[in-house]
Amino acid sequence: MLITGGNTGALGTALLIAAAPVGKGRLVDASSVLPALAAVPPSALTGTRVATVIELADPLDPQTVLTRVRAAAAVDGPLFLYVVGQLQLDRKQRLPHLALARSAPSTLRYTGLPWHWLAAELAGRPPGATTVIVDLVADPDAWSQLSEAGFGLGPGVRLYGRVAPSSRREQALPNYLKTYASVWRGGSRPDLATLHEQAAIQAGMEGVLLLAHVPSVGPAEGAGIVRSEPRPAGVSVAAPAAPVATAPAPTVSPPVPGGTPVVGSPAASTTSPETAPPGSVAPAPPTAATVFGTASAPARRVPPTPLAGGATPLPRTAAAPVPRARETHDPHPAILAAARAGRHSEAAAAAAAWEQQELRTHGPHSLQAIHWLEVRADLARLAQQPGLSCELWMTVADARLARQQAADESDVEGAVDRAHHQWEQIGDPARARELAPRLVALRRAVPGRQRGALRVLQRRLEGLHPGHSTA
Repeated sequence: MLITGGNTGALGTALLIAAAPVGKGRLVDASSVLPALAAVPPSALTGTRVATVIELADPLDPQTVLTRVRAAAAVDGPLFLYVVGQLQLDRKQRLPHLALARSAPSTLRYTGLPWHWLAAELAGRPPGATTVIVDLVADPDAWSQLSEAGFGLGPGVRLYGRVAPSSRREQALPNYLKTYASVWRGGSRPDLATLHEQAAIQAGMEGVLLLAHVPSVGPAEGAGIVRSEPRPAGVSVAAPAAPVATAPAPTVSPPVPGGTPVVGSPAASTTSPETAPPGSVAPAPPTAATVFGTASAPARRVPPTPLAGGATPLPRTAAAPVPRARETHDPHPAILAAARAGRHSEAAAAAAAWEQQELRTHGPHSLQAIHWLEVRADLARLAQQPGLSCELWMTVADARLARQQAADESDVEGAVDRAHHQWEQIGDPARARELAPRLVALRRAVPGRQRGALRVLQRRLEGLHPGHSTA
């Protein structure tokens, strides 16, 4: 539905998204807020005298939502995005998605809207020109991640909202945004900070994550993620007076990966003699396994239009930027800093957003896209997710082989060696067995320079699955 109100003044755009799965997976009655918002004068939703309002009620397809967001973000003037629904993590990459009508846990990666898509689309707008107001419920996995890592959409986006853990007893109601609608229908127009506080009180502040981020202008731009201090369970998480500030990302062009630029990492994984399997000659772990761009790498400009698609994740801060239009900077130091600070989901989501941009710009199997796969693989290692890291490194190896790179090239061998090393770190036998066939096939195609690596892999696999041999 589209509503136009007012006669004069700047044009504002409001996009209302209310989404939740149909059936048992629904955690919140998201669409129940739309009648209340529809009764509000359009100008109240945008703070402008002339406003265009677009509603998306229980959308089915993430691409449809993305298209609407992209079109709204391309319009000059204030943009207000109202999002009501539920957050869940996809099973493969563990990144937050807004669940849509057809979403289910097993298909969320394809049927939900990755949160970092929103961040990527909004990143190119001028700081302060975009306001996002959210009323969200998070399932247990998503809540655990968000309560530790925080939640946001970038340093240039003004963000207010409430995220609550899901309840097993009943569907939640979007009472936070309903309070906004009630106040506006009564004719009052308080500033958003005041309205946020009033709505938070009405909806309940105990045991929830309250978001309040206002971008600052200039080089000391504030962080775009709102984090809470650790609190005992059941204690309210109040919105901070100011977001946690981090150093801004360097404003230099991101490097084009030519091969595998690698810098050393003090957190690089190593296999000690005590932890190596008896008698094993498994490939030695890389001594410089953090795959981030170096200062000597050639530079390029970020494409003028931020593109998104594919994967999941991104809460982000200035320390973990997603692709941004009309701006050039090297995101690698900021992403690495986020990972080293323990903000792993934030860093992973930022890298995923950059990967999707390169996929759209340069295509699958391009060196640019492969580079961000390598970054994601190493971020998974830093996050102590060896299964995901192994899987991503195998994808890197497959992509390089698909480019007709030789099996004895160092980049190909390095990818398989790292996949093998990460596989050795997996503590879950079932997960190790799941990844083993693909790794064995790669090891046969890419023996590497560590003699006996395939034999070691097969011996370890036999120990995980007695009676089974891959020989």
